[in-house]
Order: sequence, then C-alpha cells, then structure tokens
Amino acid sequence: MNGQVSLLLRRAISVKTFHLKRFVSTSTFSFSNSLPYKMPVDRSLYIIPNETPVCQLDAADAFKTLSEKEKKYSHYVAKASFDGALAVFLQVSPESAPIFYVLYRLFKSESVEQLKEKALSVGFTDAEWQAFLVYAAAFYSNSGNYKGFGDTKIVPGVEQTKIRALLEKSAVGTDEKVMKTWESVEKVIGSLESNELQLGFGDKGVTCYHSSNVTKADAEKIDRFFKQRNVESWNSRLFKEVGSDGKTTYTIKLASSEEGIVSEAVEFEGDVVQIVRGDYALIMKRTHEWLDKAIPTAANKNQEEMLRKYVEHFKKGDIALHKDGSRYWIKDVGPAVESYIGFIENYRDPAGTRSEFEGFVAAVNKETSKKFQTLVANAENILKRLPWGTDYEKDTFLKPDFTALDVIAFGSSGIPAGINIPNYDDIRQNEGFKNVSLGNVISAQPKQKMNFLDEHDEELMFKYHKDSFEVQVGLHELLGHGSGKLFQKNLDGTFNFDTNKVKDIITGAPIATWYEPGETWSSKFGPLASAYEECRAEAVGYVLCCDADILEIFGYTGDLAQEVKYVNWLSEIRAGLLALEFYQAEQKKWGQAHCYARYVLTKVVLEAGQGFVKIEETKGEDGKPDLHFKLDRNLIDSVGRPAVNTFLAKLQAYKSTGDFEGGKRLFESYGVVGDTELHWRDICIARRKPRRLFVQPNTVEKNGEISLVTYSSDVSGVIQSFVERYEKSAVEDLYACWKDDQKWF
Repeated sequence: MNGQVSLLLRRAISVKTFHLKRFVSTSTFSFSNSLPYKMPVDRSLYIIPNETPVCQLDAADAFKTLSEKEKKYSHYVAKASFDGALAVFLQVSPESAPIFYVLYRLFKSESVEQLKEKALSVGFTDAEWQAFLVYAAAFYSNSGNYKGFGDTKIVPGVEQTKIRALLEKSAVGTDEKVMKTWESVEKVIGSLESNELQLGFGDKGVTCYHSSNVTKADAEKIDRFFKQRNVESWNSRLFKEVGSDGKTTYTIKLASSEEGIVSEAVEFEGDVVQIVRGDYALIMKRTHEWLDKAIPTAANKNQEEMLRKYVEHFKKGDIALHKDGSRYWIKDVGPAVESYIGFIENYRDPAGTRSEFEGFVAAVNKETSKKFQTLVANAENILKRLPWGTDYEKDTFLKPDFTALDVIAFGSSGIPAGINIPNYDDIRQNEGFKNVSLGNVISAQPKQKMNFLDEHDEELMFKYHKDSFEVQVGLHELLGHGSGKLFQKNLDGTFNFDTNKVKDIITGAPIATWYEPGETWSSKFGPLASAYEECRAEAVGYVLCCDADILEIFGYTGDLAQEVKYVNWLSEIRAGLLALEFYQAEQKKWGQAHCYARYVLTKVVLEAGQGFVKIEETKGEDGKPDLHFKLDRNLIDSVGRPAVNTFLAKLQAYKSTGDFEGGKRLFESYGVVGDTELHWRDICIARRKPRRLFVQPNTVEKNGEISLVTYSSDVSGVIQSFVERYEKSAVEDLYACWKDDQKWF
C-alpha cells in the first residue's frame, strides 16, 4: 500500500470516528495486486439531516400593503417565476425532472398523513419516513437532486426499494406513466458513483448545461465561437454529436417557446456549429404567457415595456431582447413591487458562462429602503476610499436604485440575501444596475448552535447577526459588485481608458492587457469568475464596514456600531472556515463560489498574522475533536483591514485589465487547502449544521381577487407549497421537455 493510499485511509478513518451514528455507504475497500482501491463514500454527507430547520419566508405583512392592482401584478410575475423555474430541473441533472414528476404525482394523489400510513405498512420506520419527507422538501427547494449551495448530490435517507414499495402501495401505483418514470431514475436516485457526487463536466461530474460528452475543451471552443460572433451564451445549452465520419457537430440551443434555426450550420475550427431555438419550449411559453397577463397591471410605462421585451425574449430566445428589458427595469426607480426574471446567474455551469433560470417578485420595504438610498447618495464619495484610485473606477457612477424587499416568490435553486443585477457587463458599466436586499431572507434565521465560537461570541452573533449582515449585504451589492472599471478596446480600435496615463496598480507599468471586443468578464475568467467576483465584493464589505459614518447610515453609532462591525468580521471570516465543508478534497476542487471566496479571504487574514485570527484544535464536550475560532477585535483596523485592502487592490487590478492568468495565480494561491486545512475540514464536516430550507407562500387568484396562502414551517409545508404551486399541465410540460432532452442524456 503506497503512502498516498495510507494517508487517504487514515483520513477516511478519522472522518468516520466523527460519524458513528450516521448512515454510511455499504461500499468497502478491496485491495489486490491487479485491482485499484476504491475509497468508501460517506453517504451521510449526501443525505439532508432529519433535523434540518425550515424557516418561513414571511411575506404576509408586506403583501397586505399592496393595492389590488399591485397584488395582481405580483401574482402574474410570481406564476411566471415559478413556472419558468421548472427549467432549472432540466439544467441540473438528467434525473431531476423525472424525480420531480414522480414526487409531484405522489404527493398530489394523497395527503402526507395518508402516505405515511402506507409507508409504515411497507416497512418504513418513523425516521425513514421523516428522511423521505426531508429529501422531497430539499429536492424541491434546491430545484433538483444537487444542492443549490454546494453543488453536491442529494440522496434519500431511505432505500429506493422502500420508495418503490410506497409508490406501488399509493394511489399512483397503478399509473403506468408514473411507475415507468420511477424506473428510469430508480437506480440513480441513491447512487454515489465518483462521477455523480457533484456538478461538473461529464467526465468528472453531472450537468445538463452540456451533453455528457462535452469536455472543458469543447466548451472553450464554443466560447471562442460566441466571441467571434459577439454574442453571449446566458440562456443557452451546448450539445455535441460525433458522426460516423468522425465529424463533430455542436448544437447550441437557446431557451425560447418558438422553435427553429437561428444560425445555419457553419464550419468553425474544423467542426460544425449550429444555433437553434426552442429549448424548454413549453416552459418558456408558460413563462411569457404569465408575463403577458401582467402587462395590464403594470404600474408605469417602464414596467410595461420591460415586460413586453421579456415576453419577446422568452418567445425568440434573443438575449438582446432581455438586455433591452433590463434597460427598462433599471429605469423603473422606486417601485412598490420589484421583480426580475431570466437566465441570470452562472454559478453552476462548469464552464462559467451559461446561467440558471431565476425569477422573483417582492414588495418594497420603504422604511428599510431609506438606509440603502442614503448609502447610494453617498456612494461616489465612499468609492474613493477603495484601494485602486479613480482610474480604476467607472467614469461616472450611475446611481442605482437600492431597495429592501420582502420576497413574495422566488423561483430558483436557492434564495440569496441580496442581489446586484443585471449581470451584463456593457449595461453595468455604461448604463447602470440595481441592488436589492431581501429582508425577510436575512431575518429568517434558525436558532442553532454556532460551531467553534466561545459563549460570548456566540451570544453576540445571535444578537447582532441580522444587523451586521444587512450592512454587509448593502456594501457587498452596491459598492462591491457595483464598483470597478473594466478596461475595454472598442470595435473602432479606441479604448475606454487613457492608454498613456493609466498605470498597472501592481507593476506601475502601462496597461498591457484589456478586454477585446466580444470579451466579457465571464467569458474571460470562465469558471473562476463567480468566486473571484464574490470575493472582491465580500472584501469591499469587510473594509468599508470599519468606517463609523457608513455604519451610521444604517443607524449604528457608538458602542453599538463597534459591536456590529466586530460581528460582521467575525461572521464573515468564520464563514471562510466553515466553507471547507464544500471543498471537494478528492478532486482538489472548490465548487460553491461564495464558499471559495470566503475561504480565500480567511486565508488572507490568517496570513496577516499578529494573532488577529486564531483557529485552534480543541476537544468538544463529547470528547471528539473540535475547533476554537477567535478574532481579536482590537486588530481589525490595524491588521485585518490593511491586509484585505492590499489583496482587494490586486483583485481589482487583474479584473480591470482582464489578466486572467495573473488573477488565477493570485486567487488560487490563497485557495490552496493544505494538510492543516484538510484536518479542519474533517472537523467542520463532522460538526456541520444543516442549512435551512425555506417554505414559501403562494399567490392564488379567485373571483378576480388575489390572496396569499402560507404553509407550516416544516418539511410537510414545503412539500404542500410546491404541490399547490403547480398546475398539472405545468408538470406535464416539464415531463415533455424531459422526454425531448433524452436524445442528449
């Protein structure tokens, strides 16, 4: 047995000692002279724990403040958002859509109480029944069987043979369509083969953004194709076919209800590329039909034109139409109801360029919004404090609308605490953007023990977490994502910066790299772009929350301001330690962008030394390994802030100049997970706390009036909300899209 295997075995055994009561895979080691060893998979890492907290996304009070017209607008956009989000199940994994179909039909056919009785009669224990409900709720909440935050697979905490027995016993047991659909996913639903554990290109992971035979090299080739044509790939998927003659054909499918050829097949770098529309056609049709209904209820002309452009975008698949809709959206300042919808965030595409469908509608919290509007009013002066100077800042700061929202509906694989959109570089740089802080997301915090903190720090976290997080979100979104200039070469050969004057922050030499026409931040930095940008925005929040006048904008002065500042640093840097749970040790790869970003910043402040941050191994009350995390609040300004400021300047330098190689070297040097951090990771995993699930309300129209329906704060409530959210026809449309996809997967 070689040294590497021995080390892996010791680490595996170490992890198992922390998981004695967990359900572990039946995989075993097998060694011989001819067969390679296979590491066992700790199945518990992929099972959502039964004790997972469920938080109410409380929108009842906010909804009451809306007029009848605003409620109708909210309802139609909510329906468009939720129906459109069915596309996410088709983006994640080949089995997500059929699992959705089976679960929907099962829970639609009988109540949870009736199904429990049948489950117990076919051999479920009470714990297994709870595990099945938790699986269903988590599957719905993550829009598929891979975590929206973490990108790792979710498997049921009960054997699939028992699930089959329940299906057969239930009212859908005689439904041939349901049972055949179940048979198509039965083997994979609980499978944990090495290439199924996380999202990624088909040789190492799972994705439906590309057919399984698409490699990283293929994706990069098509990125060059997009660049050559000066188009963007936000709402596309990529499929590859190799003919009997060895000729490769790439088909780019655009999300739209209309079907047909966009671009005839052309030769590109020795292969054939064609662009067609009609991806998720039935789902996109539902989306734009709901948006069309919303137009008469719009509050103003900007909203009307925005919706019309979105309708045309979802019909034709042309990203330029969505951009135009986003331009009207930016102009719609201070609405009572805020919304955004489309293919927005590219976190989960292995290539880092294609985006997940997302749609939301929310009521504006006018009182809280005043704080953010004051922050916007002072933004130009605050931006001067960032460590890169005016040459690296946009020529004119386009003051965005910044509102605090209470979410009414959010269709996606996860609900963020804040958003800075649109993500189109040309619009953000030259026309503007909007920021939103999602107040009822921030406030929905379960009361869980906070690992690795002493009693005093834990008490402060519980007391000031909401306050500090509101500050961090505001600074992160407005002055983080909203800051910084990209140096670009225009089509006519001119530049958007003075090539004779502007110097490289790092070297002091003239600027030597920039963005060529057709290049964007996402296309240039690829899979690293999301983590890099989240890190940059997080760092801005770190450094600016130190300023008393900024904290005063949020209503915090004196000792209270100092507590909020400390808790923000404590919370964010500790999050970088907890992020190790999401590091894929076997592949030496970071998956989740925010986790990678926070870990990098934690490494930055650890490197600063001087006792600013200490992470020490201890023994817990249970006698098992534990960690103690401590941050010296007296060194935030003298050690922490300067270290982050220096790093932040470098991040901006590489981003502004489009220097991917330099940025990659810097970022990955801090993203390394060494032996010490791997040991911390073991302890983080052993003591991890389950992430909260949200139960969202539904809007319902009856006799021309719109009402809000809420559900219980438990997994049964999550399931009921999803079952009641979708008409049977919507689920049948998802099923039809899945059947169409089977050609590729």
